[in-house]
Amino acid sequence: MSIFLIALGRRARESIEAGLREHGIAYHHLSALGHLKRQPGLSYSELARRARVTVQSMQTTASHLEQGGLVERGAATSPGRRADLHVTVRGLQVLAAAEAAIRSTDEELLAGVSPAERATVESALLRMFTARSPGSDNADDRSWSGFKDQRR
Repeated sequence: MSIFLIALGRRARESIEAGLREHGIAYHHLSALGHLKRQPGLSYSELARRARVTVQSMQTTASHLEQGGLVERGAATSPGRRADLHVTVRGLQVLAAAEAAIRSTDEELLAGVSPAERATVESALLRMFTARSPGSDNADDRSWSGFKDQRR
C-alpha cells in the first residue's frame, strides 16, 4: 500500500505544483500562506516550526511572498520579535486559486471512484494521517487541522 500512496502522492504534488506555478508560488509558499491566513501575525520561528523548516528558510519564503505582494508586515520588526506577517488581498486570491488547483487534483485522482468510495477513502486517509506514530509530535496534524472543512 505504501508504494501506491507514494505514487499517488507524487502525482498529486506534481499536479498541484503545476497549478501553483501559474501563480508564481510553490508548495512551501502555499503552506506559509495557509498558516498566516489561519493565524495572522505568526513569528518566523512559529511558521518554520509548523512547516518543519529552518527559520532562515522560512524568512526566505516569507520574503518571496512579501516581494510578490502576497503578505505584508505590520509594524517594523527587529531580530527576535514577531514577524507580524499578514496575508494581503492578493495573497487571499492566490490562496483561493491554489485551493481550486487542489480540488481539481482531487477530482483527477478520484475520477472513476463513486461518491461512497470517495467518502470511505477520505475517512480512512484522515484516520491514517491523524494516527499517532511512536515518537511523533504530530505537528502535521496541527498544520492541516481544518483543511478538510476548508476545502468544501
